[in-house]
Amino acid sequence: MNKAILGTGTIFGLLAVILGAFGAHYLKVRLPANTLDSYQTGVTYLMYHALFLLILGSMASLNKHEKRTVFYLVVSGVFFFSFSILALTTAPLAGLDLSSIGWVTPIGGVLLIAGWAVFGYRVFRGLN
Repeated sequence: MNKAILGTGTIFGLLAVILGAFGAHYLKVRLPANTLDSYQTGVTYLMYHALFLLILGSMASLNKHEKRTVFYLVVSGVFFFSFSILALTTAPLAGLDLSSIGWVTPIGGVLLIAGWAVFGYRVFRGLN
């Protein structure tokens, strides 16, 4: 499980750097400022959760089941939150209207909150 968590965290971190550079260099002149801000929010949260997964995968104080629960919540949250924002903000450049998927973004936010809450509960429960 640790290998999957660390691998996913690494991939998310790599994607955040690539997508951040893409936004700073390519999208900066192609998207309105408010849309670019939304794009950057998606990238920023992708990086935050990449780092979170790297920490989670490195922790010895949580068991496999506890890590798995947090991992699935966070990965699902990243897909629904960050990747939906990235898709929604860049779709117009390809002539696509993805506004119909906008409802998944807040679900992703709730999943990320749940991942942090479960993580916090599990960590603090284990402290003496």
